[in-house]
Amino acid sequence: MKKNIILICALAIFAVQGAAGQQVVESVVAVVGNEVIYLSEIEGQVVQLKADRDPTPVDQLRCRVFEDQLIQKLFLDQARIDSIEVSTESVEADLNSRLTDYIRRAGSEQALETYFNKSMAEIRKDLREMLTNQYIVQETQGTIAQNITVTPEEVKKYYNTIPKDSLPLVPRKVQLSMISVEPPDMEASKAEVRQRLLDLRSRIINGESFSTLAILYSEDPGSAPRGGELGFNTRGELAKPYAEAAWSLKPGVVSKIVETEFGFHIIQLVERKGDMVNSRHILLKPKLSPEQTEWAILRLDSIANFIRSDSLTFIQAAMRYSSDKATRANGGKMVSENPAERVNWLTLDELPREINLVVRNMKLGEISEPFRTSDSKGNSIYCIVRLDDEIPPHRVNMTEDYNFLADAALRDKQSRKYQEWIVEKIRRTYIRISDDFRGCNFQYSGWFE
Repeated sequence: MKKNIILICALAIFAVQGAAGQQVVESVVAVVGNEVIYLSEIEGQVVQLKADRDPTPVDQLRCRVFEDQLIQKLFLDQARIDSIEVSTESVEADLNSRLTDYIRRAGSEQALETYFNKSMAEIRKDLREMLTNQYIVQETQGTIAQNITVTPEEVKKYYNTIPKDSLPLVPRKVQLSMISVEPPDMEASKAEVRQRLLDLRSRIINGESFSTLAILYSEDPGSAPRGGELGFNTRGELAKPYAEAAWSLKPGVVSKIVETEFGFHIIQLVERKGDMVNSRHILLKPKLSPEQTEWAILRLDSIANFIRSDSLTFIQAAMRYSSDKATRANGGKMVSENPAERVNWLTLDELPREINLVVRNMKLGEISEPFRTSDSKGNSIYCIVRLDDEIPPHRVNMTEDYNFLADAALRDKQSRKYQEWIVEKIRRTYIRISDDFRGCNFQYSGWFE
């Protein structure tokens, strides 16, 4: 009975109706179970992909997008059958994060509305629906593949299926430890920066352009070319002292000097919109004097000699002397800055340029001479590093890259499981597709059967 009801509804959708309902009828191009696909969904994605310079011819691109939509609807239909739901909190958090990024890239909410030719309420509604569907599809896929694992034998078999000349090249990886020091008497350098900012602030208050002075003097390479403007940001995206100052300002007013981990700022509010502000700033950073530089080099030399003479281990020295909080807690061990990959095997390309140049010529166990580099906030520091371990560049192999291959083999097995599921789901699901797409060369057969 249920399938008959679906069939009647589908036929009604595709039937030729009167003028009053024609716009709705013409916009529907497929029914998958209880899910409907509208032509506007397909054309909107095609336009976006072409705007992103997808080289695929439009007709082929439209077919590819259409089949992707058909597959998504299969998962959504299954999710409805299995009563799968997702956390609204997760969706809203992702929604707000993405909208913030879109607004920043567009320049303003009005620019974003113009780009999509929709109101912010409509953009938010459409994005929420898209993200909800993505989360549901991921959850449904998770239930399909939840019990899939791979054995060592399967990993080996997967590895043997890859042509040897097609095996990816793994770049050199290293494990490093670092000790950095902060020179004394930084207050004098900070006082000099504060005075420079006070002078710039006075010039702005007396009528000079904040944007022009930001271009000339700001040490933030990202915003300086734009007159110091950061674009729209939420509180959570800005350093706390900066956010507190920005939110306390009225448009056009220049803040007092604000100190953050990035340096010292003066801030001007450009515009506030909802829970976001657009601000511009001038950033200056304290500089090390020749005396401070000499102190840092001598201090690091002394620490390195203690380690080389076995008076201290590198771990003890790092925990006792290093000024870098991130590595000090690890006994000096450097880890990836990507929070999703807190690992200590690093490729040379992941390292700051100065460390890269030093490490590439080091021997295993060697401690470098003191040198200058920048921390994650862009502040200049002096440090020494030790090459703890390394893996030379090589083709992927079972001995050194088993975990990498196991993950790849698992993804391959899951992909084959999804494909089998899709084929079976197509076979047992009511599907009706507009004849306009019969010329498509789909990946999966059976859509029109």
